[in-house]
Amino acid sequence: MNIKIFDTTLRDGEQTPGVALSPTQKLSIAKKLDGLGVDVIEAGFPIISNGESQAIKLITKENLAAEICGLARTNKKDIDAVVNAGLNYVHMFIATSDIHLKYKLRLTRKQVIEKAIETIEYSKSYGLKIEFSAEDATRTERNFLKKMFKTVAESGANIIDIPDTVGYATPQYIGEITKDAVDITRLPISIHCHDDFGLAVANTISSIQNGAKCAHVTINGIGERAGNTPLEELVMALKCLQFDKKLNTNIKTELLYDTSKYISKLVKVPVQPNKAIVGDNAFSHESGIHTHGILNNPLTYEPISPELVGRNRWLTVGKHAGIHGINFMLKDYNMKPNSTQTKIILNKIKNICDQGKQITDTELFTIANETIGQYKENKLVKLIGFSVSTGIGTMPYAFVKLNINGKDFFATDYGVGPVDASLNAIQKITGKISQLYIKEYKLASISGGSNALCEVTIKIEDTHNNNISSKYIGEDIVTTSVKAMIDGINKIMLKKTN
Repeated sequence: MNIKIFDTTLRDGEQTPGVALSPTQKLSIAKKLDGLGVDVIEAGFPIISNGESQAIKLITKENLAAEICGLARTNKKDIDAVVNAGLNYVHMFIATSDIHLKYKLRLTRKQVIEKAIETIEYSKSYGLKIEFSAEDATRTERNFLKKMFKTVAESGANIIDIPDTVGYATPQYIGEITKDAVDITRLPISIHCHDDFGLAVANTISSIQNGAKCAHVTINGIGERAGNTPLEELVMALKCLQFDKKLNTNIKTELLYDTSKYISKLVKVPVQPNKAIVGDNAFSHESGIHTHGILNNPLTYEPISPELVGRNRWLTVGKHAGIHGINFMLKDYNMKPNSTQTKIILNKIKNICDQGKQITDTELFTIANETIGQYKENKLVKLIGFSVSTGIGTMPYAFVKLNINGKDFFATDYGVGPVDASLNAIQKITGKISQLYIKEYKLASISGGSNALCEVTIKIEDTHNNNISSKYIGEDIVTTSVKAMIDGINKIMLKKTN
């Protein structure tokens, strides 16, 4: 059975606190979602602003493969805005729970039904496809919810959506009201869940198991409060977990990680490291027991192959590391310590970690190199010089000059601060050789006073999802950040050449 994916990143996702997208940004996201294979893109809420309407018009003119939908309340002005934005598919909603009727709408149940009928009939006069949402459905009195579903189906709605607006439902109850909607309306049913209790994916799956044919989702689960059902988690659950029926989607799963990174960077909402599927740690292994199992057969500690979602496996160094993992990581640098040397390296790592300190990949390289004593690193990238300029009323910019494999390169770039400008300039240069991304940047002070030493840790990733973590300590934040970046670049490029 094929489950439709209705993506509302551009509408409900943009309601994430602090997120605001320009029309061109919305268009770029819509193209990304279309390439991912979503069936429906909810492009926005046309009535709320001129920019919102403009963004939707840009998206509708793009002739994407996905259907394009717009949100509207049950009033004629909202429907007119949907039509004026060039849409022929409307997601219409009105609240149905008593708490919303009393404190928000100040309407009776009868008045709500009348408004729904009137707006559906008005939408039909334009020939619109209608998906009707009973907002706060899961807190609506069940018999009234059934009556609402029956009424809007008879009035001409094409699809019924069940919103768990405040994430209040349980999988059992969402399944029951989904069955109600299927039995009463005989229309396609959508499910729209929020994650206030961490049950959005479970509730969505339960609704699908009980007859829903479409799931409302967002990339990375962004959205109001605790967010919406994460597209990537739901899609992979449907694809890989065991159900009575085989459940498919049209999503190109190998693009999930790339899409997640793209959206996260654009909306400036970082993905938590331990998030399923797309979090940094989702396919990361430190424990010696786990690493040993993974190296023998990845299925021992991975439910799915990382390549299935466009990722690579990543082994990390820490106090729980074991000999097998250390040797495997050092192979990337063509370093092959004997058993005695490996034990020395491992003991040094554990001693450092017992002090509450993190070991980066570059530090592993240094520790191993000091222990083996015969390896001379060939630095492919050398910092020749750099300068930064910043001040009040001017945007910080940086000049950087690098030598890569004996050839000089230079670049200038801007940033939100001198560190950002410097790292942007470095990335502009390395993009000519190998596209690299800064996945993580951490700054810590390790001594007090105005001349305090700072510690910069950077995690870098290339287009093949190879990761490297680098740390540098110095007096100047900008210089230290640049040196940490260059050190990381050298190690990730060294991996590629071995």
